[in-house]
Amino acid sequence: MNYIEVVVLTTTEASEAISYILEDEGASGVAIEDPNDFILLNRNETDWDYVEPELIESMGDDVRVKGYFPETKFSNELLSIIKSRVDSLIDFGLDKGKGEIIINTVKEENWANAWKKYFKPFKAGEKIVIKPTWEEYEAQDDDIMIEIDPGMAFGTGNHETTLMCIKLLEKYVKSGYKVYDVGCGSGILGITAAKLGAEDVLCVDFDQVACKVAEENVKVNGEEKRIEVKNCNLLDAATEEADLIVANIIADIIISFTPQALRFLKPDGIFISSGIISDRRDDVINELNKHQFSILEISQMGEWCAIAAKRG
Repeated sequence: MNYIEVVVLTTTEASEAISYILEDEGASGVAIEDPNDFILLNRNETDWDYVEPELIESMGDDVRVKGYFPETKFSNELLSIIKSRVDSLIDFGLDKGKGEIIINTVKEENWANAWKKYFKPFKAGEKIVIKPTWEEYEAQDDDIMIEIDPGMAFGTGNHETTLMCIKLLEKYVKSGYKVYDVGCGSGILGITAAKLGAEDVLCVDFDQVACKVAEENVKVNGEEKRIEVKNCNLLDAATEEADLIVANIIADIIISFTPQALRFLKPDGIFISSGIISDRRDDVINELNKHQFSILEISQMGEWCAIAAKRG
């Protein structure tokens, strides 16, 4: 089966929002190719063999958000809807950059594997090491290894928003915790929580493809007994209060999700939110304060921030 690759040329600021638009319109997989991600990681002395400088140079200056649609489900009408939603981002104060859309037709076996050249083992936190399943890596004494095959979900852990979540999880997850990973993608954050000692982890995503990939990665990491994956909207499948909720999504969804996060957190529970462009930080903080959360810390990487807050 062929896929239609929809490439949106944009900025780091608008990349997560455009990723959400493509997923919401039915993309089977979404990838963000941001040269700033690789430049930032290559400057970090704790990382190694991440990506060749020649590859970074070949990416150019634009952030490319790529969505993949089955050829049978793609139409000019859908393209017009995507274009309109991308253009409307300016109404939300986001810099969409060029906003140009490029259309390609690719074979399934090509688009599912071509991006792998960018994904090498790297250290995502103090101890967490992310290793693609097809790469070799000799673990050091203190390493906590997480093996990931993002598949169609494209969650490799290399984006600033995910890196900040991993570092915050290392700090706040305690043994025996119940954790909810909202918008789990490839499952990387839920698996991280389990590896750090969480006893009961629920990973949720509204994208069925992401849930399938997350389930496979849970098995690869041997965490089936502690992690459950469910296809649902936000925490609609939750029934109990958690010790910690992590949500790496976008600012607008975090704002609308905050009341539900409050409802499903234990008193003094931790809410880690990421995917927040710096310009929207205060909007998220105001919403958290309005719902009885106290801010513990704010992390910043590039143009993104992540917030750790505690329920009152």
